[in-house]
Amino acid sequence: MQWGLTVLRPYAARPVRALLRAGARFPPIAFDVLLAAAVLLGSAGLTSEVYQGPPGPLILHAALSLPLVWRRRAPMTVFCTVAAAAFAQWLADVRLLTDVALLVALYTVAARSSRRRTLVAWAVLELGIVLASARWAAPDGGFLRSVVFLSAVAAAVAATGTNTRTRRAYLASLEDRAVRLERERDQRARLAAADERARIAREMHDIVTHNLSVMVALADGAVFAQHRSPDRATAAMRQISGTGRQALTDMRRSLGVLRADEPDALRHPVPGIAQLDALVGRMRAAGLPVRLRVSGDPAPVPAAAQLTAYRLVQEALTNTLKHAPPGTRAEVRVHCSPAAVALDVTDDGRAGHAPGPPLSSPPFPGPSFSGPSSGHGIPGMRERVAAYGGSLDAGPLPGGGWRVSATLALGPGPVSIPTEGGAA
Repeated sequence: MQWGLTVLRPYAARPVRALLRAGARFPPIAFDVLLAAAVLLGSAGLTSEVYQGPPGPLILHAALSLPLVWRRRAPMTVFCTVAAAAFAQWLADVRLLTDVALLVALYTVAARSSRRRTLVAWAVLELGIVLASARWAAPDGGFLRSVVFLSAVAAAVAATGTNTRTRRAYLASLEDRAVRLERERDQRARLAAADERARIAREMHDIVTHNLSVMVALADGAVFAQHRSPDRATAAMRQISGTGRQALTDMRRSLGVLRADEPDALRHPVPGIAQLDALVGRMRAAGLPVRLRVSGDPAPVPAAAQLTAYRLVQEALTNTLKHAPPGTRAEVRVHCSPAAVALDVTDDGRAGHAPGPPLSSPPFPGPSFSGPSSGHGIPGMRERVAAYGGSLDAGPLPGGGWRVSATLALGPGPVSIPTEGGAA
């Protein structure tokens, strides 16, 4: 028998679940109409004496049950109407089963109105219970039993309605919280997408600007040297080819995170402090003498911080290459520590790079650039440094030249660039 009940339990629960799903999709007004009809028919519709006698009881039945159709729209008004019909019934000394409508109206007030109105409705119903028990209860102790029983029923109905209202308010608060969390999630996703676009834009700006600057400088020098020094022109063209390939590699690496099937981001390491030698070599080949000094151990520095330091040096040297006058020399100093990475890029050219004339590319004579900077380099550097809570200082030097100094905070503790460092 136990096995049979276990097997049949899921099948027996299916009609109940189907009924609950149908009730959830049922229109509320239709449910209230059916409820009012059930109260009316259950108390008066099956009693033939109601239709054969005077119309007074039938009118009372209708007055007690029909207002339940509007119980959701005006709970307190419907309760007062039903209570008034019940009081008229008491005055007429007519006992009707339709008084159950008072419990339905009380439940609706408790479920859809305030606690104060619920207490008022419950007090009115308690008064009606006392009056009805005093008139219709049995004389031998029936009054007390009737009052206790009916009061307990009324209190249970009011408590059930109050719990329903509390649960509905709780579910509404959960729904509102879910909506707000979804909105905040979408907002965070939009902000993250904007940050990612800004990061990619900075990467593309640094890659394209630096490599194109070097390639243009080498191309101009190769054009002027092709007749007088073919070997040097050939070397410059090879350097252009290598710089172009490096630019493509950097772009694939930066954009590879956007594609799951892009293998270049895994094959090529992210540039860091160790790659500053190659960067300085490209700048020297483009005609800008650069001296590099690296002190401290860069191994503990995170890869993202090393990439930021690399991009800062790259942008500073690119600006020097584009805007400094001929014969300018640059110096890069980098100091690494567990607390921070400090870097300093200076040159001895004329102060104020942006309005300066274009730079020729020694040892190849001839112009390399025209026009001032687009003005996105230093703001981009400030954004990179701000991501690490550091500081950036960029401006002309008192004796001529330009200086870019930045500090990337990695942990507690001060950091400074030593005056003497090992040459890389």
